[in-house]
Amino acid sequence: MPVRTESAPSTPVLRKRPPLYRRRTRAAWGFALPFVVLFSVFTAGPVLMSLAMAVTDIRSRDLRDPFAVEFVGLDNFVAVFQDPMFRKAAGNTAYFVLVGVPLTLAVSLAVAVLLNAGITRLKTFFRVGYYMPVVTSIVAVAVVWRFLLHPDQGLINEVLGWFGVEGPNWLASTTWAMPAMIAMATWRSIGTLIIIFLAGLQSVPTSLHEAAALDGAGAWQRFRYITVPSMRPTLLFGAVITGIGYVQFFEEPFVMTQGGPLNSTLSVAFHTYNQFGFGNYGYAAAMSYVLFVAVVLLTLVQFRFLGERDETRRRRWRRKPRPTAVASKEIGR
Repeated sequence: MPVRTESAPSTPVLRKRPPLYRRRTRAAWGFALPFVVLFSVFTAGPVLMSLAMAVTDIRSRDLRDPFAVEFVGLDNFVAVFQDPMFRKAAGNTAYFVLVGVPLTLAVSLAVAVLLNAGITRLKTFFRVGYYMPVVTSIVAVAVVWRFLLHPDQGLINEVLGWFGVEGPNWLASTTWAMPAMIAMATWRSIGTLIIIFLAGLQSVPTSLHEAAALDGAGAWQRFRYITVPSMRPTLLFGAVITGIGYVQFFEEPFVMTQGGPLNSTLSVAFHTYNQFGFGNYGYAAAMSYVLFVAVVLLTLVQFRFLGERDETRRRRWRRKPRPTAVASKEIGR
């Protein structure tokens, strides 16, 4: 009878890194160290500290006595949703986003299409002209728009008067203050999207448009069934960056209306800023995390509607296979 011999367990072989690999690793960490330090001190650190503040009752007076701060758990988040002022600000922000984002995308895409197809000369000049509001100071923008929206001497009310329409006091009206903010934000934001959409339009193959035109497709049909589907990733990118900016809109009401009249232009970001100014650090930190969750949810919704779709998988999910007659008989047996 053969005797079985047990082999000794193999010891793992430790592979030493070559000196060149170690030198390159140290050099890479040396180049990355300034960014890592700055990111940890000025970004990751404040984010973690704000999360710790959101679950405590810290206020401005507690800065002298940090040991008096108490852990409150989710009480700050509960207080945020019970605050009628926060609900008012959340409604204003939702109104600004739901109206402003589609309007900005539509206007930017329309101007980009005109620049791409209708204007052959001085195209660069028009691109720079539309991009100027993006790099213009918000103070200069506020001065211009205050002149345009002035109830007595404003250019907009003057033009409306030519047609017999009496323009309202835009910034002092609870009805028209938010549309005025949306118009100004759209004017400031279309420059970036026009540049992005122009790049997307130039990547659409012209052969598809030519083939569709030979088949009798009109301009609107080519735009709907060729241009828009081809630009889906570009539209998604534009919608995401615009939505993130509009959810956090702060500069427009801060400079133009200070949240008025009657808090009709108060945004969540502006309300959070006010709470920090009042010294309610824990409450304001919780509100900022609620705003962060709103940004994430909006981005997920935009990816759901504008992201790449797997049509084959969706069809298989919608059309479940039905058992054939033979299979039904086999099941009956």
